[in-house]
Amino acid sequence: MRRLSVLTALLYALTLPLCAQTDWHSAVNQKLPLMGHRNWVLIVDSAFPLYSSPGVDVVETNADELEVTKYVLGALDQSIHVRPDVLMDAELKYVPEADAPGVTSFRAEIGKVLAGRPVESIPHEKLLAELDQASKVYRVLVLKTRMAVPYTSVFLRLNCKYWGDDAEKRMRQKMAAGTSGSR
Repeated sequence: MRRLSVLTALLYALTLPLCAQTDWHSAVNQKLPLMGHRNWVLIVDSAFPLYSSPGVDVVETNADELEVTKYVLGALDQSIHVRPDVLMDAELKYVPEADAPGVTSFRAEIGKVLAGRPVESIPHEKLLAELDQASKVYRVLVLKTRMAVPYTSVFLRLNCKYWGDDAEKRMRQKMAAGTSGSR
């Protein structure tokens, strides 16, 4: 009987990471189609705080941050309705390897994952303030990872994929000029 209990506990421990991985994949797959312009998706380190705002959904992934980032960006690339504006902590480029082992490797790897995408570096406190404002009105999906290096979080502010910033600007100019969009 004791061996059966130990075997059951071992099987449970081995499958737990798989369950967590399936859960976060499911969360991304279920929530992304519902999300739109001005919603946020965050892929964060393990020390990122648990928000009390009801508009913030936190999912523990128990996964590598780079893996989660690749998956989310892949899902967004397949989306017909939203694209990510990528924001990261400005502090990341100043974190020394001596104080945060692994940061140099992370910077290189996240650079590869985000290659070809514009990335805006913003001070951490300013990013949190922007997120705080957004979460009062819009949904935020936070995917917590096993990352234990500071200032590594990837903030994805969702934008409309089929209506770009240039189109919006042209439309606003026509509105200001009082001309119709039918020309």
